[in-house]
Order: sequence, then structure tokens, then C-alpha cells
Amino acid sequence: MRRQWAACTALALERGGVAAVAKATGWSRTTIGAGMRALQHPQGGPGEPLPAARSRVPGGGRQPLVDIDPTLLQDLEALVEPTTRGEPQSPLRWTCKSTRQLAEEVPQRGHPVSYRTVAALLHALDYRVPAPPKTREGASHPDRDAQCKHLNQRVRVFQRRGQPVISVAATKKEWVGDFTNGGRAWPPPGSPAPVRPHDFEDKTRGQVTPYGVYDPTHNAGWVSVGLDHDTASIATDTIRRWWQEMGRQVYPEATDLLVTAAAGGRKSSRSRLWKVAVQELADRMHLRIAVCHWPPGTSKWNKIEHRRFCHITNNGRGRP
Repeated sequence: MRRQWAACTALALERGGVAAVAKATGWSRTTIGAGMRALQHPQGGPGEPLPAARSRVPGGGRQPLVDIDPTLLQDLEALVEPTTRGEPQSPLRWTCKSTRQLAEEVPQRGHPVSYRTVAALLHALDYRVPAPPKTREGASHPDRDAQCKHLNQRVRVFQRRGQPVISVAATKKEWVGDFTNGGRAWPPPGSPAPVRPHDFEDKTRGQVTPYGVYDPTHNAGWVSVGLDHDTASIATDTIRRWWQEMGRQVYPEATDLLVTAAAGGRKSSRSRLWKVAVQELADRMHLRIAVCHWPPGTSKWNKIEHRRFCHITNNGRGRP
């Protein structure tokens, strides 16, 4: 449309119109001439009707590299094929090909391309960079839906009665000391925290186990840091600390407590130590404690996994 507008202006000026429009717009005379030809033959040329969905004749513009260089794909596939680097008797053998590395190797075979073109060609060849899909959940019990509905109904009954409901779980163990931590942060320039290159145990400090309690009714939680092993006693002691510091003030008239926990680990329904520790906790807190275990394979559905531990991970990002 731009060159057709320039052609209309040049034709309106009659003699010298092309030169005047070219000087005023800075466009070439060839562009204005192409616009005049488009005005004389609106359909793209004599006897060549232009499709309704197109604004110009097919064939214009730069052609794809695979059409100009037919051996490009073959040479690229030869480089991408799984190849083993190193001698067979060498203690180290490896294979690694990225788009930038391929962009440096392909020109050696007579194909000057950029790494973006290499990425586009790899996608055209159905190459992908996939991540391992977490789809193997195992067998699904036929009563799992009924179990989850029962657990949800118990929680709602306790909430309607104004009784406390908590989720209990432990996050991963952490080494204490100047060990590296996953994630990155934005510290001031020149002040990254120096850490050790290896995660070997520090015998003088050991490791800790953050144990969390989450109250879904009030969207609040408590985290205790266990200095000993992950046992049922630490789980019940975390609940006791939560009740002393937070729960008693929020539920002053509570007579019952519902605890939701994972089916395995130290809080398993078959663990005798867990049952004894819960009974001792009930006697100490003067509450009737009911425990509901999540079905196997559904521990990540526990509320505390999404509303508590994610904040611990974010706040500890990149810092020992």
C-alpha cells in the first residue's frame, strides 16, 4: 500500500512526479515503479488473478534456507545424531550438542547459519528439549476418592464446630553451615555468600529438620526446627509448641483437635511410637485428638505442602 500510494502521488504530478516523490520520501524509483505496475494490473499481472487472502503475488521475499541449500538439513542431522566423544579406552566419554555449538559447527560444512536458525530447523525436524514427565503415580486404589471425600468431610465438620484443624509434615533435612542452597537471589554487588564445594556432613553442627504445622482455617502456620532425628516425638512436640504459641490464643474454647498427616514415615498409622506420642500429647494438652491420614501417593495434596513449605524455600533461596 505504501508504494501504491507513492505511485498515485507520482501519477498525479504528471511529468517529473516519480523523481519528486522519490526525493521527498527517500524511496527508490524502483519501488515507485513497482507501485505503478500494481496500479495498472491490480490482479498481480495479466491473466494472473490474485487470491482474496493475499496482497501480493506469491514468490516474493527471501526464500527459506532449506530451499536455497538442500543439503543443510542432512548435514545438521549428521551433527545432531548421538555421537560419543573421546576414545573408547578413555576414562571420560561424553556427548553434548547445543544450538550455539551446532551454529559453530554447521558453517564448517559450508552452511552459514545462526543459532536461532539452528533451533528453528531442529524444531522442524521434531527435535525437542523435554523434561522428565512425572506421570508414574503407581496404582490407584478404588477407594481413594472415597477416602479423600471422608477426610474433607471430617475437616469441614471440625471447622463448623470451631475446633482446630492442622496439617503436619516435615520438609527436607538441611545441613547446618556454609553449604550451598538451591535458587538464586539479588544481593548487593560483590557480596555473594561463599559456600563449600561439597555437601559433606559437618560433624560439629550436623543437620536439622524443619517441621511445620499449618492451620487452613486461619491460613497461619508454625515451623519448629528439630535438631535430632525425624521421629514421631518431634512431630508431636511441634504440635505442642504450636498450641502453646498460637493455637491456644486462636481456639480458647477448643476441646478437640484434628490432625491430617501423610500415611507413611514417622506419622504412619502403623507406627506404635506415633500412637503413644499422640496419646501423651492429648493428655498434656487436655484435648481429644483425632488423626486422619492421607491415602498413599497423595501426600502432595496436603495443604501444608503448598501453603507453608514453599515460603521456606523462597526465603532460603541462594543462602546457606
